[in-house]
Amino acid sequence: MRRIWAATFAIVWAGPAAVAQTEPKPKLEFEVASIKPAAPMGQGRFFMGGRGGPGSGDPGRVEYTNMTVQMLITAAYGVKSYQVVGAPPSGMDSPRFDLTAKVPEGSSKDDVKVMLQNLLADRFKLTIHRETKEMPMYALTVGKNGPKMKVSEVPEKPPEPPKGPDGAVALPPPPPPRPPKMGGDGCPDIPESMKGRQMNMMMMSPNGACMVVAGQNMEGFASQLSNQFDKPVIDMTELKGRFDFKLRYDPQSTPGGGGMGGMMVKAAGPPPDGIPPGGDTSRYVAPDREAPPTIFAALQEQLGLKLDARKGPVELIVVDHVEKTPTEN
Repeated sequence: MRRIWAATFAIVWAGPAAVAQTEPKPKLEFEVASIKPAAPMGQGRFFMGGRGGPGSGDPGRVEYTNMTVQMLITAAYGVKSYQVVGAPPSGMDSPRFDLTAKVPEGSSKDDVKVMLQNLLADRFKLTIHRETKEMPMYALTVGKNGPKMKVSEVPEKPPEPPKGPDGAVALPPPPPPRPPKMGGDGCPDIPESMKGRQMNMMMMSPNGACMVVAGQNMEGFASQLSNQFDKPVIDMTELKGRFDFKLRYDPQSTPGGGGMGGMMVKAAGPPPDGIPPGGDTSRYVAPDREAPPTIFAALQEQLGLKLDARKGPVELIVVDHVEKTPTEN
């Protein structure tokens, strides 16, 4: 009897487990999603990237603006551009898209990534597989004379975003297509509306690239460099806390050349139309400014940091197939 009871007990408890394994999981999808060709980028500032979604002031909506297919893949899988192999290039000649989607209530950030993966598979017919390879990389370390960055006083938690009369978050409009006023260091001045807040601003000009950062930790900074390099950048500074700094450098000196998704610096020219005779042109960069240093020299001279070449395992997203244009919404 003891043997029979044990066998019956095992069968009863194995049954529900077998049924649970065969139940299909619901497919995570946006409630509504629109993908449209982005407007041509003119001279001056433009917005490129994603905003909104869980954890932001507008959790029910995500927007990706001026994004190439490669950029959308990196956002969907939470990887850097160098980890996406076989995808269309992300330079100036690549088609760019604006994607807007409604996020189901209660979704997490990871859920949104899966939703974006499913959307790319549906609209761009994306198929991928993963590989891990030993690859060259850079270690971000402190130079022999120590760091030169200012410890940030920016609060870690961002202020609550403004809301409209209906209680919904009122997102600010995209910045106008005009350059900000330039400082004497060749970098843009921090706008009054952004002072005292976390910020990560990049500007490309005829006199180089300039990164203006407030409230950034070293892990985030290494990740930001990785976005511009063709190799991973790993934080090995052992610096704690967050920092404010500016970094001006030659974007063509980044490994892989160009930075910011291959966007090249254009030749200097006159200020855009609309500046009256005798008007303020100080916001535009003078074409005769001293040539910017390489990214390696700029890190050492301006921030007291350096990059050491090393090797390590890197996970890759290998694109097996992807269409250049999406199916209709």
